[in-house]
Amino acid sequence: MLLKEIIHNLPNSEVRGSLTEEIGNITADSRKVTTGSLFVAIKGLQTDGHEYIDQAIGSGAKAIACSKLPEKCKEGVTYLVTANTAKALGTIADAFYGHPSQKIQLIGITGTNGKTTVATLLHEVFSELGFRCGLISTIGNRIADKEQPSHYTTPDAISLNRLLKEMVDAKCTHAFMEVSSHALAQHRTEAIQFRGAVFTNISHDHLDYHKSFRGYLKAKQMLFKALNKNAFALTNLDDKNGMIAIQNTKATKSTYSLKAMADFKTKVLENSFQGLHLLIDGKELFSKLTGNFNAYNILAVYSVGRLLDMDKEQLLKAISKCDPPEGRFDIFTAPNNITGILDYAHTPDALENVLQNINKIREGRQQIITVIGCGGDRDKTKRGPMAVIAAKYSDKVFFTSDNPRNENPDAIIDEMIQRLDMFPGLKEKHIAISNRREAIKVACITAGNGDIILVAGKGHEKYQEIMGKKLPFDDKALLMEFLNR
Repeated sequence: MLLKEIIHNLPNSEVRGSLTEEIGNITADSRKVTTGSLFVAIKGLQTDGHEYIDQAIGSGAKAIACSKLPEKCKEGVTYLVTANTAKALGTIADAFYGHPSQKIQLIGITGTNGKTTVATLLHEVFSELGFRCGLISTIGNRIADKEQPSHYTTPDAISLNRLLKEMVDAKCTHAFMEVSSHALAQHRTEAIQFRGAVFTNISHDHLDYHKSFRGYLKAKQMLFKALNKNAFALTNLDDKNGMIAIQNTKATKSTYSLKAMADFKTKVLENSFQGLHLLIDGKELFSKLTGNFNAYNILAVYSVGRLLDMDKEQLLKAISKCDPPEGRFDIFTAPNNITGILDYAHTPDALENVLQNINKIREGRQQIITVIGCGGDRDKTKRGPMAVIAAKYSDKVFFTSDNPRNENPDAIIDEMIQRLDMFPGLKEKHIAISNRREAIKVACITAGNGDIILVAGKGHEKYQEIMGKKLPFDDKALLMEFLNR
């Protein structure tokens, strides 16, 4: 593609050099530059791509996008100077891959909790309805029936546009995508055209990155501000920030709720470990998913379906067939009638939702035993609240390592335990075992007939991240192994 075709939508850019260069590759990683590349120099948290411009040219780059010109410009290289190269990368990638988001019905889902479940269920439902669909999510990317691993909740701008192009080439008509606050703040979805977007909820998370709750919410708002007037913005009316999230959108606004008057509403008739019995739009629905939080997720899926003009009866039938996504309130029953539950809950709000749901469902003398940790090199302010929630709603709680990354797991556990001193009676419930495998094993040995074990925090993940290495680790496999012994 000619350089002038790639940058024709790039606003306020200064050009030094020829625009008739043939570009065969775009990248923001100097190590991936090949002959004929356009290299986009981005200043990140750890490194500044501007320091690698000469290296990129040495590897064959024909064009450079940068926010400031180098002291010496090389002959035969075109320089594009633009104020924000992270935003520019999205616009460039969109053009280079032929504007793929404009050729597919793309739905974005953002929020602290529920993104994966809503996106995955939408993919299942629309596939069941006969559409070829794409999925971009934390637990994996799918192009129709082909699955790809996922390294981030939302890919970088180049990978995202490449993935959408593959979906278009595979004749997919719909795609469902988790949109993280990091991705929005880093402009990874710049120039992406969404047919609609969903706001699930917002609570304490990622404050290490966004610095404040206001900053976190502003990042979420970016998705809705970017929607055009032909799109829809769907929000959870029961979240106190639901309407704030979509307040500046040009899109048509719609709401869903379990508690208030909204465009889409449901009522929970029954909630058990076997699933949910709901009343939606005057029709009864049985689902294999459990918990009020999943009632919200199911309602969001139904709402999107109706906003995309799906038949009510067919939509409800397809939803009733859905299984819970991997690692999201993933339940199994072991010998001695012990219930094992695996969940990705890694925020205070998500953990409280899961434990409150278990407490509502449990019967008689069933004990709740929770295994929980907090990730290293991430938002430290979550650690105390999560420890208190785990101890408050559990009969016994094992504090252990999650993904300690570059921190000492014992130090993380100590931070969790310290908060319990403020609440009489909670500290006695905890046992600290930093080895996660051992913590799950002891929790299983401790459990008696009919008890419930929740292993929270890692969900679908099949690794543990320790000192820069991802080591094989599977919560569910270990939980099943120890309970079946």
